[in-house]
Amino acid sequence: MKHIRAYIYILGISLVIGIMTACSVSYGFNGASIDYTQTKTIQIADFPIRSSYVWGPMGPMFNNELKDKFANNTQLRQVSRNGDLKIEGEITQYSQRNKSVSAEGYSAQTELSITINVRFTNNKKHTEDFEKSFTSAKTYDTTKSLASVQEELVSQMVKDLVDQIFNATVANW
Repeated sequence: MKHIRAYIYILGISLVIGIMTACSVSYGFNGASIDYTQTKTIQIADFPIRSSYVWGPMGPMFNNELKDKFANNTQLRQVSRNGDLKIEGEITQYSQRNKSVSAEGYSAQTELSITINVRFTNNKKHTEDFEKSFTSAKTYDTTKSLASVQEELVSQMVKDLVDQIFNATVANW
């Protein structure tokens, strides 16, 4: 009886090892689902700031982050014109507003937000073209000055906006 149990155990282990070595699963994920046989280039225009309230470094911060996202996560070659994909738009809103009120009736938290209008053109498949606004917001305690938290919050919002745009344009989520 012990021999049969040992035999079944060895047979089971051999089967598992055999299956594991015979089959291999390859999985890769870079966030993008692009047919590189048809789509090879991307044109990303600089997004000007069209908001009435402005923080100077926000424009270059956004533009660089957007271009870096596509450079690091796709095999697309960035071109200045005639791209297979084209992303353009503008920063339409940068604002802050009171988010919550303390028991004393004063503002306790302030919300800072950025809205970006994006026009996406897929010159290989125009059914995927769109124009859409993306918004990101962060809250900070009103006891802090905007100047002390602005760079960190804008950086977080820019990363969020770039992720939203990347997902909407090439990730097909």
